[in-house]
Amino acid sequence: MRPEPLLHDTGHFLPRDLSDQQVSRQVFGPLQQFPRRVAWRWLFGIAITLLLMYLASATVLLANGVGMWGNNQPVHWGYGILNYIWWLGIGHAGTFISALLLLIERPWRHTLNRLAELMTLMAVICAALYPILHLGRPWLFYWILPYPNEMGLWPQFKSPTAWDMFAILSYLTVSLLFLLVGAIPDFATARDRAQGALRQTLYGLMALGWRGSQQHWALWRSTTRVLAMLAIPLVFAVSSGYSFLLTMGPQSGWHSTLFPPYFVAGAVFSGFALVALLAIGVRWLLHIEALITLRHLDMLGRLLLATGWLTAYGYLMDLFMPFYSGDTHEIEVLLTRLSGPHAWSFWLAIVCNVGVLQALWWRSVRQRPGVLAAVALAVLVGMWAERFMLVIPPQTRDFLVSTWGGYTPTIWDWTLFIGSFGVFLLPYSLFLRYVPMVSAFEVKQALHQERGDD
Repeated sequence: MRPEPLLHDTGHFLPRDLSDQQVSRQVFGPLQQFPRRVAWRWLFGIAITLLLMYLASATVLLANGVGMWGNNQPVHWGYGILNYIWWLGIGHAGTFISALLLLIERPWRHTLNRLAELMTLMAVICAALYPILHLGRPWLFYWILPYPNEMGLWPQFKSPTAWDMFAILSYLTVSLLFLLVGAIPDFATARDRAQGALRQTLYGLMALGWRGSQQHWALWRSTTRVLAMLAIPLVFAVSSGYSFLLTMGPQSGWHSTLFPPYFVAGAVFSGFALVALLAIGVRWLLHIEALITLRHLDMLGRLLLATGWLTAYGYLMDLFMPFYSGDTHEIEVLLTRLSGPHAWSFWLAIVCNVGVLQALWWRSVRQRPGVLAAVALAVLVGMWAERFMLVIPPQTRDFLVSTWGGYTPTIWDWTLFIGSFGVFLLPYSLFLRYVPMVSAFEVKQALHQERGDD
């Protein structure tokens, strides 16, 4: 195949000669005839393999307890909290970009909102499983819920575990409602175009009796905007909230007032990276280059660059504050991050999140899907290394030299983390196959507005 020509910045995100029928074929065609079946089957097979790895690791964990992980004294928090923070951070950008662009009425969101919202849902589920597995007795996870019970027990509201429950449950609920309500008109179209009684029934249930009346449209618009206004503050509340998981601990290096905005910027940054990676993958798998254009990728590259610089500012301040405070142990922890046994995590974060990111200054990089995907993948690796750098090294340098220790993750730490990608990919691949991945009616509306149609 010939490479795609670079799209010049004309001010339009979609081809102006694209008709409503072509949009419908692009969006709903894959539901009947998937364009790249072999590639999808490979993706589905990989997802099943990873999910089986996850289930096997979780089964061994339930049989043997969390002692099979690399956690020790003094490193009592290892991959469990590290990967929880990483997955939860990734989940924020999907709803954030969709809700924010909806409220400020940016039409280029219409082709990206659904894949981003699905990403949020799957990432939050991956994150939510970690605190449950880390409880030691995960079958009793419901004890952290504030419900009336016969034993007279209530959750300890000073515990980070209770904070996790409130953060995840509220964010998961709003994100799920935002996704399902936003897709109701497209579920109705899929219901009307479906072949077979089962598909018609399933799409009909998801459409909630939608008939496209003026009253339905008015209720839909007001509901989506209310959910968007709820979702945006939740992004800031949850992202800054789980930074307090660290500040409640005694370790030096975890008590900076920079942490709440630092974690918000890092969460949105890593989330934008995964949105860009998924947009490129969905664009290729569904063959919808006319809907997710090179200019959409260009805008994602710009957002990634902007949020990356916010994160880089956080790195700079994180280096500055220990020396400014003059606390000798804070300085000791910082030097451990820079040159200790786990210094690779700090320098990998700098290279991936600051160095590689600078390639996005060039439009030719932002508008080449393969190159942009490589940069986004590097950012995801760099953000995981950053979470490692923030969580692990401070615990290895306690206040007494006699309590200093090291940390080495076990094979079960790795298999559980790698397997969690199966938890993400398996339902996402099914959504790709059976759910409209682009908001068709909003794309048509945007096209009419760009052409100046009545």
